Amino acid sequence: MLADLASSLPARAPSTAAHCARVTFLAGRFAMWLGWDERELCALEAGASVHDIGKVTLSQELLAKRGPLHAHELEEIRTHPEAGAKLIDSVGPGRDVLPYVLYHHERWDGSGYPTGLSGTDIPAGARLLAVADAFDAMTSTRPYRQALPISRALLEVKRCAGSQFDPMLAAAFLDAWDAGFLETPAAAVS
Repeated sequence: MLADLASSLPARAPSTAAHCARVTFLAGRFAMWLGWDERELCALEAGASVHDIGKVTLSQELLAKRGPLHAHELEEIRTHPEAGAKLIDSVGPGRDVLPYVLYHHERWDGSGYPTGLSGTDIPAGARLLAVADAFDAMTSTRPYRQALPISRALLEVKRCAGSQFDPMLAAAFLDAWDAGFLETPAAAVS
């Protein structure tokens, strides 16, 4: 049933589905770099593939809006982790992926959403996914802005270590990138 739910994403939100595919690849490679075992990798890849599933509950107009979001629009966008968690929870066997869907926008410093978790209270998989998700978001063209160059996105990962990202995971991501272990996600799934 989780696969059926994931298959609804390309029809409803094609750019979100492409983003989820790139994030799944990048997060999986990053977890391999960190030495995650097969069970952890499977859960991560399943969670990454549907981490933005809650966006199917948002309007097409909002998802495709060009330019900055107004406060009420940003508030609506920020409902997608909880909406996704409700969708995932309804399919039963998808409960292993719930932390990825619900907590991927939490921030190390506690200023994230939807629950304001901080530090190691955020599940490790969601902390890893947050780095991969943000990196892909920065390096992909969005309706509201052009993609950043990879070099600038890497600087942002470094700059946001300890605030947005787990500082150890941010450093490991940069090391994995520098070692050539992480290729450009867009090239990997195109």
